[in-house]
Amino acid sequence: MRYIPLLLLLIFLSACTKPAYDTSEKFKKGSVIFFHPDGTSLTNWHAMRMLKYGPDKLSNWDRLPNTAVYLGHTKNSLTSSSHGGATIHAYGVKVIRDSYGLDGTTEITAASGKKMSIMEEAMEEGLLTGLVNTGSVIEPGTGCFVASSEARRNYEEITEKIVKSGVDFMLSGGEEWMLPEGVQGRFSVGKRTDGENLIEWAKAEGYNVIYTRDELLAIDGSEEKVLGVFCEHNTFNDQTEEELLIENKPLYKEGTPTIAEMMDAALRFFDAKGRRFFLVAEEEATDNFANNNNAPGTIEALKRSDDAIKVARDYIGTNPLTMLIMAADSEAGGFEIMGLPKHLMDPEKELPLKMENGAPADGVDGPGSKPFIALPDNFGNELPFLISWSTLHDVSGAVLAKGAGLNSDLVKGTIDNTEIYKFMYATLFGNFPGKQKSTE
Repeated sequence: MRYIPLLLLLIFLSACTKPAYDTSEKFKKGSVIFFHPDGTSLTNWHAMRMLKYGPDKLSNWDRLPNTAVYLGHTKNSLTSSSHGGATIHAYGVKVIRDSYGLDGTTEITAASGKKMSIMEEAMEEGLLTGLVNTGSVIEPGTGCFVASSEARRNYEEITEKIVKSGVDFMLSGGEEWMLPEGVQGRFSVGKRTDGENLIEWAKAEGYNVIYTRDELLAIDGSEEKVLGVFCEHNTFNDQTEEELLIENKPLYKEGTPTIAEMMDAALRFFDAKGRRFFLVAEEEATDNFANNNNAPGTIEALKRSDDAIKVARDYIGTNPLTMLIMAADSEAGGFEIMGLPKHLMDPEKELPLKMENGAPADGVDGPGSKPFIALPDNFGNELPFLISWSTLHDVSGAVLAKGAGLNSDLVKGTIDNTEIYKFMYATLFGNFPGKQKSTE
């Protein structure tokens, strides 16, 4: 009898190591929107809710019905990088931290058994594809789905692979890496040393090349393919509050579209084609502002991300055979909220530059400014809070995955970063990777 408790424990531990889903199950096939608000954690979404909705209200992120704790480690690091994390999302297998579409410098065999990313496999199956990013074209959150390189800094190589990937709908910044060195473009002078003009190449291949928000809003799906180029680098100015004030720069560059507008245009384009699609979209500013410890910029980028979630939710409302799945690969800056009663945090008084432990204390205009004021709670109170930062780098611990729509009930409990790929794969192809593809 003394062995029964041990046996029960072994059965319990065995159950805990199994996936919370049946890997032999067949799934209804549909379209997938993978949304990646880079660098975001649970705390980020709390702060955005407080400031933009109120502490007792719900954001679009809150309203997503399925939630899972996200485990984001790589093969050699407990905290992922943007390019390592994106590679894991694109291939469904662990890689080392310094990887851009490869495992370090080694070619990857994806979880499906093929030497291609999930987007490349979707293209092989005839699905429409899209990459949408508020950052430069070189950003790995989208780029790793169609490009690989031995170093993230190989901007010319990465840009060429992305533009020439065959993706139907591409939006980003990064004009500087699409034009030959010395050639003046719409926003910048080119930096390519190989003499190649990727803008002209795209036009010759049938892409409708657009540069402005107005041109994006006019997208109606009649276009064969679309390449949107909205600035020389990022659509935002990822600097500290102090630097932006001195240089008189806004958080986002004038005339550039929001991530919600980009996502809406992509969905209009796909909807008009009447075919299944795979869209990967990224708000990069949530990461870059946080890595500069710019709290106002981070919260603005979060609100823009939340607006994009509404676009996806509304689309699923009329197109239920669509999965929305979202996660960040890590947390940027170690962003934390401190909210105290008004007699301890006077809304009219400037905050100290730093907390007692030396951590920066950010208010509405950065360190040393007045605190943020949340919108009214259920009692009508408008309460103050500050943002405290722990680092300029990425950290781990409080990333959540979210899901809505088709097959999104897979997003539950605790999931590994490799499972983002598996859930998308099941929805695109009707089964988990490594199984016989559904023909239904």
